Parts: sequence; C-alpha cells; structure tokens
Amino acid sequence: MPEAASAPTASRATIGDSEFDRDTALTLREPGVYDIDLSAGWTIISAVNGGYLLAVLGRALADALPHGDPFTISAHYLTASQPGPAVVRTEVVRTGRTLSTGTASLFQYDEQGREVERIRVLASYGDLGALPDDVRTTAEPPAIPPMDHCFGPEDGPAPVSGSSAIADRLMLKLDPSTLGWALGQPSGKGEMRAWFGLADGRDADPLSLLLAVDALPPTAFEIGISGWVPTVELTVHIRCRPAPGPLRVSITTRNLAGGFLEEDAEVWDSADRLVAQSRQLARVRLG
Repeated sequence: MPEAASAPTASRATIGDSEFDRDTALTLREPGVYDIDLSAGWTIISAVNGGYLLAVLGRALADALPHGDPFTISAHYLTASQPGPAVVRTEVVRTGRTLSTGTASLFQYDEQGREVERIRVLASYGDLGALPDDVRTTAEPPAIPPMDHCFGPEDGPAPVSGSSAIADRLMLKLDPSTLGWALGQPSGKGEMRAWFGLADGRDADPLSLLLAVDALPPTAFEIGISGWVPTVELTVHIRCRPAPGPLRVSITTRNLAGGFLEEDAEVWDSADRLVAQSRQLARVRLG
C-alpha cells in the first residue's frame, strides 16, 4: 500500500454530519417526490458538478427503495443544472430479496416557470454489507506518489483555469505526472490520478463515491484541450463499502472522436480495494 499523509483537519466531519450530507439532504414532499436546494458550493464555473447531482439522486433512491446501497447507477445529463431549488421524482421499478431497481429525475424551473428535466437515472440497489468477501481480480491500485509529493489547487500560483467552488470542498492531490496541463505542457495522454477526500475530513461512503468518480479535472486537459467538458452519460458501479482514509482515483481516456470522449475511472480505498468503477461519455469543445 502506498504511503499517504493524512490531510490535517482541526475537527473531522463524520458521515451523516458533514457539508456533503447537508448539501445532498432532501425534503420529502410526498411519496416519491423530494425537494432540494442545490448548493452553489459544488459548482464548476456556473454549472453544478455531475457527481454531486448523482449523489443527490442516489440519496433520494436510497430513501425510496427498500435497499440502501447503490450497486449500479446510470445517469443521462439532459440540461445543465444551476444552484437553487429543484425537485426529484422517484419511481420504484422492481423490488426483490437482494436487489431493488428504481428511476429518478431531477427537475428545475425555467424563466417562464416551466419544469425542465436536468438529469434522469436508472439504478439498482442492494446491501453491500451482505456481499461475500470473495475477490478474484487482476486489477491493481494506481501508482500515485505519496500525498506530500502531489499537488492540489492551493499549490498553484493562481487559480487554475476552470477552477470552481467545488475545489474548496475537496481534498484533492494530483499526481505530478498528470499535471502537465497546469504548466502549459500537457502530456498528450488522457490520464488523471489523484488522492481524493472531502475537505472537512468526512470518510467516504457509497454515496460520496458517486461524487469521487466525477471530481477530478477532465482528462481532456492532458490531451491538450481546455474548457468545460460536460458529461452526457455516466454509469457507476459501487463494489464495496470503502475503508476509512483517503481514496485513490485513476481516470483514463483512450479515444476522443467526433467531439466526444470516454472516461474510465477506478476508485481504490486505503485497504487497496477497488471500491468503485465508472465510465462516462463527455462532450469536448473543439477548435
């Protein structure tokens, strides 16, 4: 296991009592319908981060379904979400002994007061604690230097292009070998690796893993493309409950074509377990 220096925190937040929990909390209006005020603290430029949105919908489905842990969740991002009031509507599709399936959509209002659907998900939930402890894998944790040899937004001489409010809520330490873009010398490889956590010290859980897979700078930066890279579709698989401590996140892109790229992410916990995987399709602004 690689050496990790824990980020110092004066008072560590706990699961259920942290900024992430407060900002993803929903108010039940009626069965299957929830109200939330999307926080501006999780924005990238002016748009709300897709991983934060997925965690909001994931929390709604955890309440609506008889099982509490996301196993797989697929989201289609239809229009960009903005900070402010939103409504989440859920529907139970099927319930079984070990898995339950449901859908959820998040809506906001346009200037004429009409509902606009922002994101729609289909997910299956279960009990991660009931899974057998039998792992047979060829996957290996990413090789990332110790945390004190990596760099975060606070280490730069000035805010990085595209920096945002969300950066203040994350403990993000990027592998120097994937930071060429920040120095004007992108490597040309679609890779991004980092130590990841929440800035208030809250440990990871299945819901925060939905944020972790979409919280690093886009791999497009290391390909030499700057600017916003909006997510079109994102599928996340949660494999087990993460152990306490910082996570390691590795994201790769192998193919950019026609103005779209894929990003494959792996999230590893402090016990060297692969706790989450994802793939997303994102649009790239070319030219």
